[in-house]
Amino acid sequence: MSDPDPQALGTWLSDRLGGAGVPRLTRIGGGQSNPTWGVNWDGRALVLRKKPTGPILPGAHAVEREFRVLRALEGTQVPVPRALALEEGDTPLGTPFYVMERLEGRVFDDAALPGVTAAERGAMYRDVARTLARLHAVRPEAVGLGDYGRPGNYFARQIARWTKQYEAAQSPRIPALDRLVDWLPANMPADDGAVSIAHGDFRIGNLMFHPSEPRVIAVLDWELSTLGHPLADLGFCVMPWHSAPEEYGGLLGTDWRAAGIPERDVFVAEYQAEAVRQGNPTAPLRPFHIAFAMFRFAVIFVGIAERARAGSAASADADRLGPLAERFAIRACDVIDATGEVPA
Repeated sequence: MSDPDPQALGTWLSDRLGGAGVPRLTRIGGGQSNPTWGVNWDGRALVLRKKPTGPILPGAHAVEREFRVLRALEGTQVPVPRALALEEGDTPLGTPFYVMERLEGRVFDDAALPGVTAAERGAMYRDVARTLARLHAVRPEAVGLGDYGRPGNYFARQIARWTKQYEAAQSPRIPALDRLVDWLPANMPADDGAVSIAHGDFRIGNLMFHPSEPRVIAVLDWELSTLGHPLADLGFCVMPWHSAPEEYGGLLGTDWRAAGIPERDVFVAEYQAEAVRQGNPTAPLRPFHIAFAMFRFAVIFVGIAERARAGSAASADADRLGPLAERFAIRACDVIDATGEVPA
C-alpha cells in the first residue's frame, strides 16, 4: 500500500491546524485494520489513520467512529491521544482519515511483554485491568455518546452482525466457526441490562504504556467501539490465556507465571475490584463471554484474509494471519468444551 500524497496532506493540515510545510510520513505497522502513519509536520509529531482502499466488509474501518470516541473521552479517566481533525470525504487522500497527536511510549504485540522485569509485568497487567474498568465506568450520555450504539440485547445483535459478516465472506467455511454460529445464540446469558462504552478490541497490542513506568498512557484503535456489554471487552482481553504465541501473541505454552504475569482469574478480580471502586460492579465473567470474544476475533481474521486476497490489506503479512480465523474458532470451542456451561 502506497503512502498518502504528502503535498495533499500538507495542504489539508494547513487548512485545519494552521502551520505550513510538506509532512514526512513513516508507516506504523502492527495494525490489521486502518493503515497508520507517523507524520512529522511543522515541528509537530502526529499520527494519521485512514480507511484502506479497495472492498471492505460493511461497517468496517470506521475511522469516523474512532475520531468521535477519542474526542468524547478527552478529560475522562481513560487515557487516549488527542484527536485533532477528521476528513470524512474521499479527497484528498482517497479514503476518509483523521489526525491525532503522537504520544511516546511502549507498544507490545506480544502478551508476554518482552524486555521488562517480572515485577513490572505484573504491575502492567494490573493497570490494564484497571484501565478497562475505568472505561466501562464512563457514562456514555455524560460524554456525548448516548447515541453511540443501541443499548440492550448486545450479545444477540453482535452475534447476528458477525455471523452475517462471516457468511458474506468468500472464504471457505470453517467447521469450528460454523459450530460457534449455532452454539452462541443457544447459550447466551439472559440480558442483565449492563451498558458501557465497549472498545471492541481491548488487548495488549492496542495499548501504549509509559516509556518507563508500568502504566497505560493510551488506549488505541477504537474502530470497533460501540455501546455494549462490559463483559464482551473483558472476555476479549483474557484471550491470551487461551491462545498460543503464534496465535497473535498469546501465552499458552509459555512460562508466563514465572514471567510475572498474573493468573487469568487474578486479572479478572483486579478488573472487578476497580469496577466496584468506580461504582460500576459487573456480573461474573463466564465461558460464553470468552467464546464470544474469540468468535468475533475469528471473523475479523476472515476479513483480513478477504482483504489479502483483494490486495487491500492494511498489513503486508495479512495473508499469513488469515488462517488464524480457524485457530481462534477452535480455541473458542476448546473453552466451551472445557466447561460445558450453559446459561442459568
